Amino acid sequence: MTTTTEDNTLSTDHSRASADGAHSHGEAKASGTSRADRLTSYAVEDFAVPTGREEEWRFSPLNRLQGLLAGTLSGTAPQVGVQAAEGVLTEQLARGDQRLGRTAAPSDRMAALAWEGATEALAVTIPRGHVAESETTITINGAGGSAVQHILIEAEPMSESVVVLDHRGTGELNQTVEIIVGDGAHLRVVSVQDWDAGAVHTGSQRATLGRDANLKHVVVTLGGDVVRITPEAAFAGPGGEVTLDGLYFADGGQHQEHRLFVDHSAPNCTSRVTYKGALQGEEAHIVWIGDVLIRKEAEGTDTYELNRNLVLTDGARADSVPNLEIETGEIEGAGHASATGRFDDEQLFYLRSRGVPEAAARRLVVRGFFAEMIAKIGVASIEERLLAAIDDELDAVMEDLTGGAVDQALIDVIDDGAHHNPGASTS
Repeated sequence: MTTTTEDNTLSTDHSRASADGAHSHGEAKASGTSRADRLTSYAVEDFAVPTGREEEWRFSPLNRLQGLLAGTLSGTAPQVGVQAAEGVLTEQLARGDQRLGRTAAPSDRMAALAWEGATEALAVTIPRGHVAESETTITINGAGGSAVQHILIEAEPMSESVVVLDHRGTGELNQTVEIIVGDGAHLRVVSVQDWDAGAVHTGSQRATLGRDANLKHVVVTLGGDVVRITPEAAFAGPGGEVTLDGLYFADGGQHQEHRLFVDHSAPNCTSRVTYKGALQGEEAHIVWIGDVLIRKEAEGTDTYELNRNLVLTDGARADSVPNLEIETGEIEGAGHASATGRFDDEQLFYLRSRGVPEAAARRLVVRGFFAEMIAKIGVASIEERLLAAIDDELDAVMEDLTGGAVDQALIDVIDDGAHHNPGASTS
């Protein structure tokens, strides 16, 4: 794998093999078929301008990403508000701070642009052994124009905490999120993309897990014109466990893309990936790519990834590509599954035969589809907000599908049942 680095800080010196310890970039080369052969580098110059024929860009609407790919920052940086749990530390780090750059190097041009363009970073630190009693919420409110942002979340050894990234507003944002989970730490990160119409967001969220560390990473994507999130997780020590969950809902014209990579490079680690999404409307497009690499030194690995997509109307498109590479036979288990389909006619018939109107039946099926994922978020305020957002999305299409309004009294009964027993619905 082509990598950098003697010193992977936010440095402005991109000379190759420089004597002063700045980045030492390997020679750029074309991406191979194996994820292990993909180019990684902190220098934008090492990545060619994408044409759309590359594996990492073949599903992306490059014409709608030109502002960020050009690296031209024409707008005000997003307004950032932090509501930190007691005992959790927050600070602004200068560009060259040694605490930055400890996760994997960028693996595409957009991520490298975000790295080079950041002049400072927001750092959230959960101190060693600290157990946070509430979540820490970082609100990112886009103010228009194009900007970059860098966030570092570090859970020091034996700590426990929840961190929420709440993206709102408008504009174009190219973002780096570094996540470091220390030995024996438990961290939950929830990233919500609830942008206004027209917003563009590309985010590289790279995590490193220490010995016996546990990371639960949740992505919720609802708003925006184009949202492209690339979560990555790598094991730096044995015994680690990562859970990558995602939930998304795309309307007409929206492009939502989630590209995941789990790098099993240490023995006896576990990963679980589960992403579910729904889409409706003309030219609604969702893309899910799940890459899992089990290196030869990662004996005892246990991994599984699952993606399910529910197409609600004609004119929508879902692309789902699970990939699994195994370099050792000494593993506990490995597998993947992907399914894309429409409403289950049998479920609808069953509900309608028992007097449930079609609009309410469709809502119940969709709510059941998402129920398990919503319950796994683990942040009550986000779960309630998500349920409301899904209902709003469904209201926009139900009248067109059924030719009538939804029976609100019946929906209230359904909502009450889902609230008290969210796991009992159809998945």
